[in-house]
Formats: sequence, structure tokens, C-alpha cells
Amino acid sequence: MEKSPSVTPQMAAVAKYLLSKGFAQHQVAARLNVNQGRISEIKTGKRFSWVTPAEPETPTYQ
Repeated sequence: MEKSPSVTPQMAAVAKYLLSKGFAQHQVAARLNVNQGRISEIKTGKRFSWVTPAEPETPTYQ
């Protein structure tokens, strides 16, 4: 199994934006190719609490 990439502040900003739009944690994780646990940590503020939500630069569709 391949390791998922490290979450960057930019990724966290997009994750927060998608979560605010109603996406489920597993959906955000799949779109960003990261573990769902990292999205949970972002959502609860354990990681990247200082990052504000930001729209993705390019839309991602599934």
C-alpha cells in the first residue's frame, strides 16, 4: 500500500472548504488522496487550526 502524501496547509484549507460545503470526511480524503484520519484531525482542529478555508484552485469532480 502506497503512503498518502503529507498534508500541506493549502490542502488543509481546501479540506476545510469542502467540509464547510457539506462533503463527508471520506469524500474529502478521497479527493485529496489522504487518509480520512488526517481530515478528521483538520476538522477537529488538532492539525492546521490556524488555516482558513479556501476554494480549490481547480475544481475536482468525481
